[in-house]
Amino acid sequence: MHNQDLYDVTIIGGGPAGMYAAFYAGMREMKVKLIEGKDELGGFLQTYSDKTLWDVGGLPPMKCAKLIEHLVQQAGTFEPTIVLKQTVDTLNHLQDGIIELQTDSGESHITRTVIMAIGRGVAEVQKLDIPSAQNYERSNLHYTIQNLDYFERKKVLISGGGNSAVDWALELAERADSVTVVHRQDSFRAMEHNVSQMKRKADVLTPCYIEGFYGNGQIIQQVGIANTATGESLRLDVDEVIVSHGYTSHVSNLARCGLDMHEGMFVMNPLAETSVPGIFTAGDCAMREGKVRLIAGAFNDAIVAVNSAKKYLEPDAAGMAYVSSHNELFREKNRALHNQQT
Repeated sequence: MHNQDLYDVTIIGGGPAGMYAAFYAGMREMKVKLIEGKDELGGFLQTYSDKTLWDVGGLPPMKCAKLIEHLVQQAGTFEPTIVLKQTVDTLNHLQDGIIELQTDSGESHITRTVIMAIGRGVAEVQKLDIPSAQNYERSNLHYTIQNLDYFERKKVLISGGGNSAVDWALELAERADSVTVVHRQDSFRAMEHNVSQMKRKADVLTPCYIEGFYGNGQIIQQVGIANTATGESLRLDVDEVIVSHGYTSHVSNLARCGLDMHEGMFVMNPLAETSVPGIFTAGDCAMREGKVRLIAGAFNDAIVAVNSAKKYLEPDAAGMAYVSSHNELFREKNRALHNQQT
């Protein structure tokens, strides 16, 4: 049975791009549905809920969890339909330009346009290929961090060379007894300023990698470190080990729906249009020249995608929504906010 409730736009993905698209589509007075595969909104930010973000325009430094909270509240401003725990597997074009989305639960959703905002797809952490590593995942081997205070006054070893590894090192340097960072390369794939800070606050071993764990079968007590340049090895006493080697992303079956893709991402033009009419894209799943891979860039993608979807449905519609300070949709909401504050 098809879900016969027809929507103007259905957003696939509940990360920053998808949530902001839901809000902005409400500003365009569109009937909105958002479908998210997990049981909560937030997308990839949920992986680093305790991480501090500094680079979201106009906001003070805040934890990912707090930003998610704000985004969820904003996304619900115009009461879109939110569908959780469903993954869109197939996309079919029906008559009269209607698009049918079928999910892994067997449900069907129909819509006039689609915004693909699936972020990094289904992300799987890249785990260490070391014998016995799996034995320690329930004790002191971590692939992500949910609570920074857990590492208070401990000897922490971090393996990785990207932004996440560097950020964790900086966060934990203020709490842990010691922080050691191990990376296979001499250079780091992270913001230069943060790398400089890390080198001042943590012990950095390069070009090195973890070659083995030594413990009692339940808790890692020492880590074997090998230097790729000299071949020398050493052992470090540790309390906790954090591995930040990135994620392997698997884009859903939608990749087989006729959309042009490059390096696992949907190709879009400057108007956020994909190769299929009526389907637009935003956020980390999208690729174009000059693409900005920041949360701020995801917001901009969402705006462009929604405006293009609106013009697709109504060619005579304005190119963008009125700014919120002049938008009649916010008159009652502003009055309600004023009453709360007085």
